[in-house]
Amino acid sequence: MTLDTKDLLNSIMASFDRIGYIRSEDIPGIDLYMDQVTTFMDKKLKNTTRDPEHDKILTKTMINNYAKNDLLPPPVKKKYSKEHMLLLIFIYYYKNILSITDIQTLLHPITQQYFGAGKKGGPDLEGIYNEVFSLQEEQVEHLKKDVYRTYQNAEKSFSDAPNGQQDFLRKFAFICYLSFDVYVKKLLIEKVIDSIREEQDEKGGKPKDRKKDNG
Repeated sequence: MTLDTKDLLNSIMASFDRIGYIRSEDIPGIDLYMDQVTTFMDKKLKNTTRDPEHDKILTKTMINNYAKNDLLPPPVKKKYSKEHMLLLIFIYYYKNILSITDIQTLLHPITQQYFGAGKKGGPDLEGIYNEVFSLQEEQVEHLKKDVYRTYQNAEKSFSDAPNGQQDFLRKFAFICYLSFDVYVKKLLIEKVIDSIREEQDEKGGKPKDRKKDNG
C-alpha cells in the first residue's frame, strides 16, 4: 500500500487510543430535562461520530421514540434519571448495528429487573454498566492487533495488479476483510438475541408492540 494508506492506518490506530466511554461517575446524580440530556451526550460522545462538527448523538425525537418503543422507561415529570442516561448510552452503541426489535429484546429484561433495583439492595443498572465497560481497555487492545493483522493481509493482496491500481485494490480488500468480520459478528449477535427472545417468549415476558425498524 502507498504511504497515504499507511498514514490512514496510523490515524486509525491513534483513534483507538482516544476511544473512551462515559464513566458512570461522570453522569450527573440529579435528574435532567431533555435539553440537558442531549447536551451532555453530545459533549461526551461527539468525538465518536464520523463528523463531530455536525453529527448529533441523540435528538429529542430519537429519545421520544425510544420511550414509545419500550427501549426506555418514560421520564418522571419530564426528567431523566442517571439510569435513563445509562440506558441511552447502551442504545447509542446498539442502534447502528441492531434493529429496534433486537434492542427491545436486550433491554426489556434489563429495565424490568434492574431499573431502580438499587433501591431494593440487589444488582442495579449502574453496576451492570460498570461491569460491561470495565473490559473496554482490554478489548480495544485486542481490536488494534486484529485491525493491524487485517491490514497486513490486505497489503499482500493484488501483487500482480499494475502499480497504478494496487493502492485502490488493497484499500478495497482492507474494507472487504473488515466488513466480513463485522458481518459475521452481527450474525453471531443476532443468533444470541434470538435465543434470548425464545426464552422470553417461553416465559411470556416479551416486549409489547415490537417494531422492526432501525433506530
